Amino acid sequence: MRFYNSNPLHKILKFRHSTDQYNGCYSHFIHKLGIFNPFRYIKRLDRYIIKKFIGTYIYSIFLIISIAIVLDINDNLAKFSVYHAPLRAIIFDYYANFVPYYANLFSPLFVFIAVIFFTSKLAGNSEIIAMLACGMSFKRLLRPYMISAAMISVLNFYLGSYIIPKGTVIRHNFESQYKNSKKQTSATNIQLQVGKGVIAYIAQYDDKTKTGFGFSLYKFENKKLVSQMTANVIKYDTISDSRYHWKAISYKIRTLKGMKEHITSGFEKDTTIMMEPMDLVFSKGQQETFTSPELKRYISKQKDRGSGNVVQYEVEYHKRIATCFASFILTIIGLSLSARKRKGGMGLYLGIGLILSFSYILLQTVSSTFAINANTPPVIAAWIPNLLYFIIAYFCYKKAPN
Repeated sequence: MRFYNSNPLHKILKFRHSTDQYNGCYSHFIHKLGIFNPFRYIKRLDRYIIKKFIGTYIYSIFLIISIAIVLDINDNLAKFSVYHAPLRAIIFDYYANFVPYYANLFSPLFVFIAVIFFTSKLAGNSEIIAMLACGMSFKRLLRPYMISAAMISVLNFYLGSYIIPKGTVIRHNFESQYKNSKKQTSATNIQLQVGKGVIAYIAQYDDKTKTGFGFSLYKFENKKLVSQMTANVIKYDTISDSRYHWKAISYKIRTLKGMKEHITSGFEKDTTIMMEPMDLVFSKGQQETFTSPELKRYISKQKDRGSGNVVQYEVEYHKRIATCFASFILTIIGLSLSARKRKGGMGLYLGIGLILSFSYILLQTVSSTFAINANTPPVIAAWIPNLLYFIIAYFCYKKAPN
């Protein structure tokens, strides 16, 4: 005969024991999850520094870009009046795209100014000394700065790769219409490979009407001409869903088979040719109007065709990636320089910061020019400023207070 314990206290204790086990497992699980929570590494002091960093960065952008807008208006107001530019176009087509373009271009400058400005104030108030005296290492002090730099870098990359290029197209169109900054809209004697063994030639092309004159298309197999198509006029079909749809007007097609030749001709023919209007006309700054995925596709397509005129596009593609890392490098330099309390105060550090920032931007331009004119590999040209300034950052970090 079996006896069951009907004591209520026993049931309560058993229930508590199982509950404690559950709570213990739950707490252990939450603790394990906490390891993967990035916010557990951000303390109150970190949040304070990040807030100051980002706030000063935004303030410096607002201040300097506002001055730039005033100077630009003063310089271009007469042109806007002469070409009767509408106020809406000036605001939304020009300046609405002017601001993000130059804010992103000079982002390394704004990062450096932000770091120098508020870190010098912290050092001047002996707050940096107090942090280090409490046992905080310079490496630990660097953490909120690098988090802020990472946030800015991600934003800069996204804007520069996907958003700003679309706005640049609108701004360039405005400038060509209202600032007498004419875009390249025509080209002559164009020859390019549009496929394997397929060569296209256009005597003259007008990008405004998307029309070419004196068109020839040659197809080779085993280095022998197998067909030739000529047309007085070839026009790009802007309505078609296909990117490579053209209309040949007054055309003639020669097909060669051994010793035989077959000729067909007609007035109009729809045809697919692996080229687009942007492949035919190259204008200054065109690479800035492509998003990064478009740049990558364009470079790959032009290389497949055997075109060597892609260096500036490769430099632009790699520069967008390299520039993002400038925020980290210049942040280390700025913090290392301004963490000490010295005579001369903020003015000295701001002067050094401006010189270093502008020299970085100048070095970017010089290295890009070397890539285009001196056959320097585009990857190296894009990363040279970062490599040189990384060395400077390393020595500044070693000399920083601890």
